[in-house]
Amino acid sequence: MAKYQLLLPKMGESVAEATIIKWLKKPGDYIEADDAVMEIATDKVDSEVPSPVSGKLVEQLCKEDEVVQVGSVIAIIETEAAEETQPVVQNTPQPQPEPEVISKPAEQAPVAEPQNIPGTDQLEERLQAATPQRNIAEFKSETRFYSPLVKHIALQENINIQELDSIPGSGAEGRLTKDDLLNYIRTKPAGSSAAPVIETPAEPSQPVQQESASPQPQAADQSVPQAKPQKVAVNEVVTPDQDTPVQEPAKAAAPVSSGTDEIIEMDRMRRLIAEHMVMSKHTSPHVTSFVEADVTSLVLWREKVKSSFEKREGEKITYTPIFIEAVVKAIKDYPMVNVSVNGTQIIKKAAINISMATALPNGNLIVPVIKKAEELNLLGLTKAVNTLANKARTNKLQPDDVKDGTFTITNVGTFGNIMGTPIINQPQVAILAVGAIKKKPAVIETPEGDVIAIRHMMFMSLSYDHRVVDGALGGSFLSRIAYYLENWDNDRKI
Repeated sequence: MAKYQLLLPKMGESVAEATIIKWLKKPGDYIEADDAVMEIATDKVDSEVPSPVSGKLVEQLCKEDEVVQVGSVIAIIETEAAEETQPVVQNTPQPQPEPEVISKPAEQAPVAEPQNIPGTDQLEERLQAATPQRNIAEFKSETRFYSPLVKHIALQENINIQELDSIPGSGAEGRLTKDDLLNYIRTKPAGSSAAPVIETPAEPSQPVQQESASPQPQAADQSVPQAKPQKVAVNEVVTPDQDTPVQEPAKAAAPVSSGTDEIIEMDRMRRLIAEHMVMSKHTSPHVTSFVEADVTSLVLWREKVKSSFEKREGEKITYTPIFIEAVVKAIKDYPMVNVSVNGTQIIKKAAINISMATALPNGNLIVPVIKKAEELNLLGLTKAVNTLANKARTNKLQPDDVKDGTFTITNVGTFGNIMGTPIINQPQVAILAVGAIKKKPAVIETPEGDVIAIRHMMFMSLSYDHRVVDGALGGSFLSRIAYYLENWDNDRKI
């Protein structure tokens, strides 16, 4: 007999820990391979942890409601394998492995955007220092489970357990999610316990914004963290279709006037976003290149086929899978864009995994990933895009749906913007922003001479890490994407 150490698996690019909700097996129970051993909750998704081996559960190394780091040993399973399979685990805390610099900014970030980013521990300390000094153990409910993130936000917003219990939840079995709580805070009537607002001039270290400061719009240019409290990965938003009406920015808490200026205290999510943006800029020297593409043939082709496609497949064909196909082709031509950096090493990725930042109904963002996009045709990409977008909007994404992205696409055109300068989603080295498609007069070269005609034009911008992607490579890669979109086959079948 041998002892197998069951580890808490990696659950996403920005997820570094999870809360144990419930043990599904007890010590002494026999477990078949792939049987679920426990239920866990992260700030992104709730899921089950399966056992990769068959055997008897000997010991549980963590308790329900305990927060456990990814990679930690959570249970001991006695198997029939040879004794040397794995050493017996001691009941002492396991040292946390060094974060992979190549893999994600701060591997300590659930729903947050740092993906294995160095320095996330310091970020958490600063955030926790801003939390009121009340005992988180106060949030013991007889009827509901609350994740540590929800409890931290409730502490910061002065919400007690009775008020927390009254908020409807959209998670599994009615569980209250971070988004549910943030929506409640934004919409609760004035006079009820809300986030504290500074009514007197801030200390010198506090930022002061002019009266023209407006509510924070939905980030069109952010690779957001889904961090511990909120390690969300926020990049720009890629919505399935530019036909979608421009979304209104999420409303922020009303600032309190102090004289002629307004002082606005950053909420937890905004502080995490700020930290992640600064981290990405400090990590990668950003360069952004632009190109304008004539996508008239593409637009006319989509208008021609979209009705028949929807009748046949039962879903819409949008611009997003078309953009992804062009990016995948360009990456095959220029594979050194599909890399990450580990110190002085360049890790060339074998698979092309496209991250597409998706806007949620509540204004938050999440970045599901299309795995091995190079193996999918346009029909397969369309179904993958629609499936992931629907799962994101109904809170049904699984941990595997948001991990291992190698290149990100964001659609700033969703907000009516014609171009943007996106910030790289670490540890990737490039991110593409596609702008709104606009009708414009353009010069067309013909055998009979140049003519001016109304064309469907679109700007694209590529931000890239100048440590490993030079201007020649970045510019050529962007131009190749434009080439594939401009030379669209009007007779193409799907």
